[in-house]
Amino acid sequence: MKIKLILTFLLSMLISSSTLAADYYIDITNNTGYTIYYLYISPEKSTSWEEDVLGSEVMRHNETRRVTLKGYKSPKFDIRLVDEDDDTYTFWGVDVSTRDLVVTLDDLD
Repeated sequence: MKIKLILTFLLSMLISSSTLAADYYIDITNNTGYTIYYLYISPEKSTSWEEDVLGSEVMRHNETRRVTLKGYKSPKFDIRLVDEDDDTYTFWGVDVSTRDLVVTLDDLD
């Protein structure tokens, strides 16, 4: 009986921990006509931007980049891109589980 209780407990812990965090991804396409130098993605309502996911790379016009987001509780993220002229394109509360993002000049902040 104790073994059954322990196994039930361990199974419930495994199930509950898997619902706490998940992996997501979003495909972002740059249709601005400019090169994107910085791409920041942070959990929705975060008080600061996380690290630049492009690192030393850039996103040229018409390029699509897939960004994988691992271990987050919610699929909603705030996304900011910065182009070669330091212009910004900010998207708030993007549900990456339901949509990808195509960035155009109409999205300029």
